[in-house]
Amino acid sequence: MMRRILLNFLLLALLAAWHPLAAAAQQRDFGVHPEIIRGEVWVDLEPIHGDRPDEEFPLSPQTASRRALQEAALYFSAMIYGWSFRYEIGERARGIPEDFGQLEPMGEIRWGDPRLAVTDVQVHDTRVRIWADYHMSGSQQRRIQTWRMGTVRNAHATGFSPLYGPYLDSTWLDIRYAALTDAARIAVREMLRANERNRPREASGFISLATFPRFYVRSGQLVASARFRVQITEVVPFAVH
Repeated sequence: MMRRILLNFLLLALLAAWHPLAAAAQQRDFGVHPEIIRGEVWVDLEPIHGDRPDEEFPLSPQTASRRALQEAALYFSAMIYGWSFRYEIGERARGIPEDFGQLEPMGEIRWGDPRLAVTDVQVHDTRVRIWADYHMSGSQQRRIQTWRMGTVRNAHATGFSPLYGPYLDSTWLDIRYAALTDAARIAVREMLRANERNRPREASGFISLATFPRFYVRSGQLVASARFRVQITEVVPFAVH
């Protein structure tokens, strides 16, 4: 119990010091501020990836807070700016492999951005739960509004990654990003299935997060459950090739 209290105190002190608005932000009602978006991040203090422990085990409070802020910045970036994608759907009968490729960020919230604030930290056994808020500029508010109008559609999907990640030396963020990318692939695939009468060869467009994703472990894999906003800008049928 004393260890949890001490760790909680250290994390709050570190995160408040990292951002001068953090302590004040905890006193505000964010439900009435449309310029603020929120998200929840969980950090495992004793991370094990498959059968190997993390390069730092257990995590220090400094590392745990840094990882939480890094992850929150990634998801806020994905909510405001989104990614572009190019998806080669593939077809087994024709020997054409499926390839979703890499999600290409359209913008980035960088480490140390003064608009990112931590509003709550809780320790649960060996995990830390952190709530973060991002105060959007006027241009960022306009960007996020474009994801809620026009030809942009909502989608929900679940993606998977091996617990050890896509590579032998995958980091904790590589593993989460791989599961999230797989969820984006499935969201686009299901949208194409619903909209296209014939299976296309490839599609491209833009995709953003609607909220922070949720991660959990199931059947030896990391699972990412995510809500997306998707705009498919081009669909290439097989007949074109």
